[in-house]
Amino acid sequence: MKLVIDTTLGTMTRVEGGAETSLPLYSKEAFEALSLEWVRVGWSLKYYHNFTWFGLPILQLPEDVIRLQEVIYRVRPQVIIETGVFRGGSLLFHASLLQALGGGRVIGIDREILPDVREAIGKHELSPRITLLEGDSTDATIVAKVKELAAGASPVLVILDSDHTRNHVARELDAYAPLVTQGSYIVATDGITRDLSDVPRAVAEWKKDNPYEAACAFAAAHPEFRQQQPPWLFRDGDLTENVTYWPGAWLQKL
Repeated sequence: MKLVIDTTLGTMTRVEGGAETSLPLYSKEAFEALSLEWVRVGWSLKYYHNFTWFGLPILQLPEDVIRLQEVIYRVRPQVIIETGVFRGGSLLFHASLLQALGGGRVIGIDREILPDVREAIGKHELSPRITLLEGDSTDATIVAKVKELAAGASPVLVILDSDHTRNHVARELDAYAPLVTQGSYIVATDGITRDLSDVPRAVAEWKKDNPYEAACAFAAAHPEFRQQQPPWLFRDGDLTENVTYWPGAWLQKL
């Protein structure tokens, strides 16, 4: 595909498969096409590696973090479960919002939690709201422990951000969806890998082996969940789609 931007004429021309389409440059359609390419280039250049939350790295697209904040404010979960810890910034993000809302706790799960990460989280002023579990998020022992920690809590929100292969995300969805309370969400993040298979640092197999495919299959088999991005709490303009690393990620318990 080729995109040609003409700022003099105010057009964006898209050439794909021998077909050529011209759009007004300052249109919703042009914005969405350009945003996808911006996301692809930014991912390749590790744009999302350059942000922290309350002192620790948070490997998320800022646009996704803002949308997640809107959901947390509206749902007001008592427990947020996140698979994938990495450097700990996202756990602090969740904990800071729960602190501001007056209650709740965060459960973070990862196959390996590095000693310096565990120490940084343990020393942080938000640490009383965070519980760390080390192990595969789909391991029966880990799942049982999470269920024990979340027992009786409502609402419960789940964010899947560990191994992004389709099979692993599918197993996580099966394991953690039963914990999601009515009106809340399980979020299969980073489905953008389906659109990254041809960029530097990516893997060709991501075209089909990605969280988006797992989320779509789960939604098709579970009518009690609706696959739809959350409504924007404030909207002023013609745009309707998020700039996101999380296409198809949001699964709401009906």
